Amino acid sequence: MCAQDLQVQLELPPGSLTLLTACPPCQGFSSLGTRNKADRRNGLVEEVWRFARAFRPASILIENVPGLARDWRWSELRTQLGSLGYQIGSWTVDAADFGVPQRRRRLIAIALHQGDMATPSDLRDLLPPWFDLTAPDARNAIAEAGAIKNTSDSLHRARTPTPRVLERIQAIPAGGNHADLPAALQLACHRRLRRSGRTSATGPYGRIPLEGPAPTMTTRCTTVSCGRFIHPVEDRGISLREAALLQTFPANYRFVGSHESIERQIGNAVPVRLAHALGLAVRSLLAGPDNDQSYLDLNQPDSTLVMH
Repeated sequence: MCAQDLQVQLELPPGSLTLLTACPPCQGFSSLGTRNKADRRNGLVEEVWRFARAFRPASILIENVPGLARDWRWSELRTQLGSLGYQIGSWTVDAADFGVPQRRRRLIAIALHQGDMATPSDLRDLLPPWFDLTAPDARNAIAEAGAIKNTSDSLHRARTPTPRVLERIQAIPAGGNHADLPAALQLACHRRLRRSGRTSATGPYGRIPLEGPAPTMTTRCTTVSCGRFIHPVEDRGISLREAALLQTFPANYRFVGSHESIERQIGNAVPVRLAHALGLAVRSLLAGPDNDQSYLDLNQPDSTLVMH
């Protein structure tokens, strides 16, 4: 559906939308993805300008991986939004700095269709004092799911490993990774990494640290061969519920779909706590420098259109 058709369907004339949020697919720009320049989804970045031109929202929020900033489409988008009268501020942030128990670096841009926009060098300066920036240890966030044995939560279940994969998991100590495996349990790709000297490639078959944040949750975040997704102390991969908790979804949040579909939904999501912070940052910029912070009442209704 084109932007104009959606505008008619939603009965939102130009200028009536408060916030347009856009999270174009990041796989073509991500260091964890294919970085395929021919990926057709890369062109969806340009849709942000088309929607902005149709709706003329008061503000635009864009979230993606930092690699997007090196792509020509990013420069073109900034130019196009500028031609529509938007001023743009951008930041590279880590979700762990906003209270998320996970390392997740993201490019954040906020565009306003109004007068001068004062953008601080640190996005956190736009947040109210009551917003807690302290991230819990990943281990503590995971513990909110409770014991996995005899659970009634349909999402609190881990993948069943093959006997060989279970051997590998059992051989990896707390805080360890595939480099700790005995020679008999190492995969050929692990041996090639060692021979090439790529000792920093510690993700696959790695345990989530006992202290500090977890690594980035991906679309394969419960698959131990695809990243540091082994439980900190138990001999299993993390469950869908535990992955969702690391993305700061509520403990009772419901997902619909197969295991693989829910795994993708979790990995592709913006961490809920980071999304909360970004919403507050947009409100701060919309209110301007001279305000009493009453605009931070999130219970007030707003017109928001989300693009994925």
